[in-house]
Parts: sequence; structure tokens; C-alpha cells
Amino acid sequence: MGRHLRRGRQRPRPVPRCHPGAARQVQGGLNSTGGGPRPPHVPPTTPRRENRVGTPPKENHMSKIGFVGLGIMGTPMAAHLIAAGHQLFLYDLRPPKAELTDKGAVACASGKEVAEKSDIVFVMVPDTPDVGKALFSEAGIAAGLSKGKIVVDMSSISPIETKEYAARVEALGCEYLDAPVSGGEVGARQASLTIMVGGKQAVFDTVKPLFELMGKNITLVGGTAAGQTCKVANQIIVALTIEAVGEALLFAARAGADPAKVRQALMGGFANSRILELHGDRMVKRTFDPGFRIELHQKDLNLALSAAKKMGLSLPNTATAQELFNACAAHGGSTWDHSGMVKALELLANFEIGQTPKS
Repeated sequence: MGRHLRRGRQRPRPVPRCHPGAARQVQGGLNSTGGGPRPPHVPPTTPRRENRVGTPPKENHMSKIGFVGLGIMGTPMAAHLIAAGHQLFLYDLRPPKAELTDKGAVACASGKEVAEKSDIVFVMVPDTPDVGKALFSEAGIAAGLSKGKIVVDMSSISPIETKEYAARVEALGCEYLDAPVSGGEVGARQASLTIMVGGKQAVFDTVKPLFELMGKNITLVGGTAAGQTCKVANQIIVALTIEAVGEALLFAARAGADPAKVRQALMGGFANSRILELHGDRMVKRTFDPGFRIELHQKDLNLALSAAKKMGLSLPNTATAQELFNACAAHGGSTWDHSGMVKALELLANFEIGQTPKS
């Protein structure tokens, strides 16, 4: 069924837009509730010739999608869904941006209202407690769910709580996917996110065409919480690679080499990586405006270290990376981009990248 959702429009027949009423101003906090053994039928954005599951195709309809959490990641992700012709119902603690509502998205007063009006509800909020509030507070998503709907949590949160949240939503007769992302604000805006999914194959197949509007590398990793586990592993690699790039550029600069040219040379060899390309550039240019804040990466490494402790697993380099992030936070850097970890290394060295070394 999900295979027939299309990423763009086709020529055979135009699909009329829904005309929602005036968008209401958003007030209040995040809320929720869930349930469902069978994924709902999601109408395609364009007509299709056949329906493999045997139900008649619903032409001239767009998918009704909810999106809760419209920050630097959620806003561009929601915008891609709108651009593909889907009807969106939005909720955030702050009113959704005009770039969404001006294109026909409807601002709702609560997560409950979003769930009542949607077939699939996406959640994109900062941390584990935020997801819990978005789902299960009095006016949360779960309070508006009916049997057969799907909740997709794209936040990066604890795998342990993810299993609990999924069980509570499924007890309501609904389906649940955990689908954290990697790629940051740039990936969200370019629809090039990596999406790591945990849940049932059939539910994944239903939602995958929507994932394809937001990302490029989309993988069903395994059952419930497998996506979150994969994201924690991703964050370990990213943190340690940021630390390695920072050390290398600091070493080169202190030795008298031009760190920008060192980075350029390394990008043509085996040491190249997206971290060297993007974050190395930020280190050289001293631009630490957040794409992904240090405080959020601290949260992710806390998840890794706490889970490792429960498993009796030692993660010494992860612990070191967390200490460097902690040092940044202690110097007022909680909201720096995580490439700002290099500043902690510079403090230890009493030398900054870009500084002219003394002979």
C-alpha cells in the first residue's frame, strides 16, 4: 500500500488542494495518546492505476498528516510534505511559521487536535521527556488517536522509553515507528536526511513514501527501538570524529601549517569524512552557530553511556568526548554547534586554530 504514495505530481489528472479554514493560533503545551493493529490506508498524492492490497484507490485526495514539533528540523521536514501536496495539521509550543501555514497547513491548538484530524502523526521534539509530554499529556496526541492510525517519532530519544511509548500507543489499536534522523538542519532543508527506523515492516512500507520526501538513506533497522539504538551509535561516531578532526587541525595549526589547506588536502584522502568537510570548515572559519547544539549531543551521549553502563560495556572514548562537551558547556557553550568541541581542545592546548604559532 505504501509503495503507491508518490514523491511528486504526475500529469494524468490534477489533484485538487484541500482548503482548510483559517489557521488557528497555537497555544498551550504538547499532549498525546495512541493505538492500532493495522496501518491505515494513506491516500496517494496522485492517482494510481492499481492498488495491490485490493482496496479501491482514493483519487483526488491528499494524505492527512500531523506534525508536532516545528523547530529547526521539524519546520523544513514538514515543508517537504506540504510541497508534495499533502494536507498537514501542525502543533508546536510556538505558532507554526508562515512558510507552512501560507501554503495551506493548518495550525492546531493541541496534539490531540492534530491526531484527531490526521492519519499519520510525526513527532519531532528535542528529548525523551518532550516526546512523553507530546504523546501522553492531557491534550496530547494519544488523546486524539483512533484505531488504525500511525505515530512516527522522529526525535532522538532513549531506546528504553521508546519501547514503553510504543507499547502504550499500540495498546490503543494504533501503530508506532521510531525514526530518528541524522544530517542536521542542512539535511532537513535539502531533504537528504538519513532516517533510521524501528518497527514493523508493514508499517514501515506504508510510511516509507513520506520518509522519502524528507530523506535519502532510509533503513528499517529492526523492531521497536532499533532506530533509536542506531541513532545512539551514530552519535557516538559523530562525536568521536568531531574530536579527531579537532585534534588533527589543532595539531597542524600549532605546528605552523595552514589548517584550511591541511583540511583541503585531507579531503582528498582516506581521512575524508562529512565531519571533516562540514565541521572542519566551521573549526577553521570559527563559525559555531548551531546546526546541532552541544547540549543535544550531550543528551545523546548520556543515552549511550547510561545504556552502556547497564550492559556492563566500557565506552572510554565516548566518555572523553562527553567530558569535552561538558567543558564547552561550562564555558557558556551549550548552544554552540557541536563542532565547537574544538574550543575545549584549544583550552587544553592554550592555542587556537588560526592563531599564528610562536617560533
